[in-house]
Amino acid sequence: MSRSLVEMAADIVQSQSASKAMTADEVASALQSTYRALQALQGEEARCAAGEAGGAGAGVGISAAKSIQKNKIVCMECGQEFRMLSPKHLKSHELTGRTYREKHGFSLRQPLCAKSLSERRKKAGKERGLPDNLRLSIANRKKTAATPKNNKGKKKAAKK
Repeated sequence: MSRSLVEMAADIVQSQSASKAMTADEVASALQSTYRALQALQGEEARCAAGEAGGAGAGVGISAAKSIQKNKIVCMECGQEFRMLSPKHLKSHELTGRTYREKHGFSLRQPLCAKSLSERRKKAGKERGLPDNLRLSIANRKKTAATPKNNKGKKKAAKK
């Protein structure tokens, strides 16, 4: 069960008063300031959880769309900048590429790397051309999509 802010503030002030002598006015003042500080922290935590600014988690201060830039990608979990979000880094946040994309609203096909790196890979792939097996697979798909799928009637007629 979670404790209330008043209980936490009282525990903190009690620990302070145990280590140094405090008057009743000092205890009351410390209790009030500690309570206000805890309230502010709780409010900030709620804003971060909702995806607003500040701290780690969903709120690193930029939107998901702006986190992928020309020469860097900003991790939406910790705010660090990379050329590519590696599986090793995502594992440090207990995420996979798929769960990261889902959590932050990216398309599942969105590369988790800087735009320049993505463009370079795309260009290199086009220069290599399509492999023969892939070209055949695409051609076969087009053929099967063009043929009518009215085989059910023929099978029933053959059984009778």
